[in-house]
Amino acid sequence: MPKSATKSTKKARPTRGDGHRVREASAEGVEATQAREAGAKFEWHYGRISRVGNFQVAGGREVVIVWEEGGVSSQQGNISDEEWDILKLAFMSTGRIAILSDESGDRWMSDFRFLEAVR
Repeated sequence: MPKSATKSTKKARPTRGDGHRVREASAEGVEATQAREAGAKFEWHYGRISRVGNFQVAGGREVVIVWEEGGVSSQQGNISDEEWDILKLAFMSTGRIAILSDESGDRWMSDFRFLEAVR
C-alpha cells in the first residue's frame, strides 16, 4: 500500500493550541464569550450528576445526569479518563456539570467534548 493511502486512513489527532484567558465581569459573561468563540451554534447545558458507577463486566463506567432543561441521561461505557475525572470531581463536590455543545435534539446530553464541573 502506498504511503499516501496509509496517511489518508489514519484518524487526525486534535491539535492543542496554546490557549488564552477570557476575562469578563461575571460568570455569565465568561460563558457567553466561551460559547461565542466556540461557534454560533454552541449552547451551554447544565445538569446534576445523580449516580456514577464502574461496571467492568457490563461496559465500564456509568454516569446518570438530571438536566436542568428537563430529562435524564445515562451513559455507560465510552467515557474517557479525562471525562471520568471531571465527572467524579463534580459528583464528590456540588454534583453540577456544564456542557458546551453544538449537537441538535437530545444528542447534546452525551456530548462531553466541552465538559466542566460547576460550583
